Amino acid sequence: MKKTIINPLLVLALSAGSLFAVAQEPTNTIAPTAIAAVTATTININTADAETLARELSGVGMAKAQAIVEYRDMHGPFASVDELIEVKGIGVAILERNMSKLSIE
Repeated sequence: MKKTIINPLLVLALSAGSLFAVAQEPTNTIAPTAIAAVTATTININTADAETLARELSGVGMAKAQAIVEYRDMHGPFASVDELIEVKGIGVAILERNMSKLSIE
């Protein structure tokens, strides 16, 4: 019967690696307050520019974002978020998808 001898350096290296992994705390590069600010932020459709609308809203590219701004310029501020449906290219699906992100304040 053959005895297995484990190299002491291998044992030390494996132990050190697992100890390092356990001892190291996960780091969060974003502060908790910053995360709360991002999730709590809404886009004011009465003041946002086209770039912001295109970047922040799902299903809204530059053409639709520009249409929102042009509609607002022609008709005045939106009275409600639901009024976005009046903008060409914005339908119920896009409105519903973005409802939690939108405000008129």
